[in-house]
Amino acid sequence: MERLQKLLARAGVASRRASEELIHQGRVTVDGQVVTQPGARADPAQSVICVDGQPIRLPTGHHYLLLHKPAGYITTRQDQFGRPTVMDLVPAELRSRIYPVGRLDADTTGLLLLSDDGELANRLIHPRYHVPKTYLATVEGVPNEAELQVLRSGVELEDGTTAPAQAVLVNASRTKATIRLTLSEGRNRQVKRMCEAVGHPVVKLVRIAMASLELDDLPEGQFRHLNPLEINELERVAFAED
Repeated sequence: MERLQKLLARAGVASRRASEELIHQGRVTVDGQVVTQPGARADPAQSVICVDGQPIRLPTGHHYLLLHKPAGYITTRQDQFGRPTVMDLVPAELRSRIYPVGRLDADTTGLLLLSDDGELANRLIHPRYHVPKTYLATVEGVPNEAELQVLRSGVELEDGTTAPAQAVLVNASRTKATIRLTLSEGRNRQVKRMCEAVGHPVVKLVRIAMASLELDDLPEGQFRHLNPLEINELERVAFAED
C-alpha cells in the first residue's frame, strides 16, 4: 500500500503537492469510490485508480544513472550551438527517456545523476528540501579561518545571504587551496560565487557527492546504474520531510 498522492506523482499526473489538491477536490477514485482523505493509501497492483474518470498508468520502472561528468560537456539534453552534452555519454537507447537531475557548469566536473524519475528529481534539486551536495573547490590563494567561517555562516550575494554550509580546508600550497564545501541550497553557480565573495576565485570545481550518493572512483566520462539499495537510500533522503 502506498500513499495515493505518491502514486499519482509516479504516474506523472502532477507533483505530489498538486496531487494532494486533486484528492482534496474529489477528483480521484479508487475502485470507483471517491477518496478525499489526506494520507489515503492504495495498492496499485489490486486497485483501479482514476483521476477525472481516467485510469492512471504507473511506469514499469525508472532508470537511474550516476555519471562522472567531464569538463567541456553541457548539462542539457540538447544544445542549440552543437556543443557536446552529457547525453552523448550515455547509451543511445536511454537518451530519449532520461534527463540530467540539476546542472553543472561546462567547466565543472563530477557527480551528475540522470533519471526519468521526475518526482525524485524535483526533490533532489528543489531548495526547499535541503538535499546536501558536496564539492571540492580549488581556489586562488589560501582562505584563513575567518573567511572559512563566512562560508559556513552565510555569504552575502546579490540574491541574498546563503544558508549555512560546511567548509573544510583540505589542503593548501603557497598560491592555492582546496576547500570541501557542502551546501543545502541550489542557487546558480553558488559555490563559485561564494568563494569569489570571500576573495578566493574558483579555478577547479568537482562535485563529489549528492544526498547519499558519492562519486568514489568512477572514471571521468563513465557512468554506472544505481543499485536498489542506493535508490532506496536516495528516496529516503529526498522524502525525509514527508
